[in-house]
Amino acid sequence: MLPLSGKSLAVLVGAIILGTFIVAVVIWSEAWRRPNESKEPPPASGPRLFEDITKKVGLKFTHDAGPLPRDGKYFMPQIMGSGAAVFDFDGDGLLDVLLLTNGGPNSSSTNRLFRQLPDGTFQDVGAGSGLDFAGYNMGVAIGDVNNDGKPDVVITQFGGLKLLLNQGGGKFLDVTQQAGLDSPLWGTSAAFFDYDRDGFLDLVVVNYLEYDPTRICDRDGRAYDYCPPYVFEKQVAKLFRNLGAKSGSGGSVRFEDVTLKSGLGRLAGTGLGVVALDFTGDGWPDIFVANDANANYLWVNQKNGTFKEEAIPRGLAFNRLGQAQANMGIAVGDVAGTGLFDVFVTHERNEFHTLWKQGPRGYFQDISDAVGITKMAQTGWRGTGFGTVLADFDQDGFLDLAIVNGKVQHGRTVREKQIDPATFWSDFVERNQLFLNDSKGSFVDVSQGNSPFCGSAAVSRGLAWGIFDERGSVDLLVTTIAGPARLFRNVSQNKGHWLVVKAIDPALGGRDAYGAQVVVVAGKRTWLGFINPAGSYLCSNDARAHFGLGAVHAVDAVQVTWPDGTLESFPVGRVDQLVQVRKGTGKQAVRGKMP
Repeated sequence: MLPLSGKSLAVLVGAIILGTFIVAVVIWSEAWRRPNESKEPPPASGPRLFEDITKKVGLKFTHDAGPLPRDGKYFMPQIMGSGAAVFDFDGDGLLDVLLLTNGGPNSSSTNRLFRQLPDGTFQDVGAGSGLDFAGYNMGVAIGDVNNDGKPDVVITQFGGLKLLLNQGGGKFLDVTQQAGLDSPLWGTSAAFFDYDRDGFLDLVVVNYLEYDPTRICDRDGRAYDYCPPYVFEKQVAKLFRNLGAKSGSGGSVRFEDVTLKSGLGRLAGTGLGVVALDFTGDGWPDIFVANDANANYLWVNQKNGTFKEEAIPRGLAFNRLGQAQANMGIAVGDVAGTGLFDVFVTHERNEFHTLWKQGPRGYFQDISDAVGITKMAQTGWRGTGFGTVLADFDQDGFLDLAIVNGKVQHGRTVREKQIDPATFWSDFVERNQLFLNDSKGSFVDVSQGNSPFCGSAAVSRGLAWGIFDERGSVDLLVTTIAGPARLFRNVSQNKGHWLVVKAIDPALGGRDAYGAQVVVVAGKRTWLGFINPAGSYLCSNDARAHFGLGAVHAVDAVQVTWPDGTLESFPVGRVDQLVQVRKGTGKQAVRGKMP
């Protein structure tokens, strides 16, 4: 075969993108026309993994989705939901919770901040915190932007973006304008990362659509509904560089909008999920964006302040059939213990979720069929997936999977004359799903045996994980539209051993070393993890790395590749503990070798 010229290659890529866009339109159109066919689930099976402790711990919150549709106008940001953050805002070693609301700027409901008390219960400390504002609040990212050791908060909105600087004492100051982060776009997920490796956290925000609230969408004149994404123009993701101490502004926080300069402004998308990690193995963080009903983007760091989009050649743009699907939530992790992380993305209920296996390094292949992912769509528990987590729930040494679901169209076939507030959201509810890793990298559906997490249908959106107590197990926090947030404690029986690693850089104010890669070594087996709270959908997770170790009773070492490329090894020894490693205090190591 003759090599393609640059022009021929461009034509070929354009044809692929056009074809997948047409497929995406057809899929969304079919989703509009098909009601939610339901099947009775099979009898309960599988080990019980979680219990709902929301009421027990006093986490009292109900999401405000804003006014219900009227006159055929279905406000699209309403159906996309709001996220949550799991983080230790006061530095007491206990994870706290931030929950967002979406009722609009004139709503009486505001975001809520819950502080975890030593007894495991939560106290609502949102009032007067500076985080307690109304709005169309969508996603949240947590990161220490000024290296003072206190985590700061970014909240994305429909039509806005806010940076809240942690002042200590449970107070946060809105410095959005001063910091240069003002954005009028529809922001969804966001992530902090240090793309230029200068020691200061930069920010990427993915934006969804150029949405027009006056647009009315219906199905062939028969029924009004929320609009599908292809009705509106795409938007570019925004990249903001943290100027840090270089700003010369007396220590105040300043960011520079480098969207165009970096190259991200060259391609618009329909971004819903984002994660920033080293996808190529060169030690520099890249940006992966899940685009709804469009090809995904992988922005590869060129190490000079610019990025190049390489999702197609690296295998992450489309599924195995060359189709662009309704890509939403993202989870990353080493599913089969190969030493390389894989990528999982959730999709609309009439599609298939996708798992891309990495190998060789920097290249990915859709293996959804081989590992049982496509079987998820063959059960009555299938749904439209948003938030998702890859974590070792039973601590057997292999990553398991959680997905939260909720429809985006109601599926009616006639126009309603009057909407009943009591029943409106019931048209959108679906059950969540849980899958256990069979220790070979394939997944087994255990949803039916996990009624607390999966049995009650809701319009779920955000899913965040965190280790809320000294047991070392991964717990889950779920947000729903117009419903309560729910906290699920891990109650898996006969769990294996575990290790939790917190990695900090004393030279950067002792903040979490976002972007650090952590490898746990025990005998011939290794486990891979990251210091990276971004992922899922609209959420920020626990910034520490959690490892299930199975029957392993001792660990040889914890190897940390710091964001600047330095590799250190730390002796650990015993398992079932929280380990804090500090940059500069370990033994210098060579990649792939024990010191």
